[in-house]
Amino acid sequence: MKKQTEVKDGVQSVVIRPPNFKVATFEIEGDAPLVVHRFSAKAAKAIEDKMTGGKPAASKKNREAVVPEDVFNEARYRSKEGWDGFHAGAIRSAMISACRLVGFKMTLAKLSVFVIADGWDATEPQIPLIRILGCDPVMQKDVPRVETGQPYVTWRPAYHGWKAKIKIRWDADQFTLADVTNLLARVGAQVGICEGRPDSKNSAGCGWGTFVVTGAK
Repeated sequence: MKKQTEVKDGVQSVVIRPPNFKVATFEIEGDAPLVVHRFSAKAAKAIEDKMTGGKPAASKKNREAVVPEDVFNEARYRSKEGWDGFHAGAIRSAMISACRLVGFKMTLAKLSVFVIADGWDATEPQIPLIRILGCDPVMQKDVPRVETGQPYVTWRPAYHGWKAKIKIRWDADQFTLADVTNLLARVGAQVGICEGRPDSKNSAGCGWGTFVVTGAK
């Protein structure tokens, strides 16, 4: 946001212009699988029970059997209307991260770029979602490692041939439509979203979560 100075009767004042926001919808198409992994409600309940003095977690020797289909479904984000999606914050975070590639201040981007959700999660209505279009999820089995290096098996939803329409609101005093389009294109090519993305904090990624921008209006 730019500020202008105005001098009247020998007194200088600062005039701040009102917010100048623009909105556009960008169509994106995945060129790699989109793998989603929300935090398990069961795991969250176990943490809550432990924090509030509930029954302690069972020992590893007495661990109950895992049902892959349950793990797979718990890892999905589903809206109140029943469609699958991903956390809308993933796009915003990725756009802010991509600013490092072009020398734009990430702190300014945090105040200038926002993603408008398509809907809200059915079980946690505070979570904004972007609808996944063009495909249904398939159950993908992987063997990642926890922070200690111990391997474990997990089943997550993967979306092949996925698409989405991303509605973005931005500060037009900071970015032009071309700026936002190119920033989103860099997200798709270099940052990625969700699991196994190139910009993963825990690894160099798995080649997942990338996309191309196919249109804007």
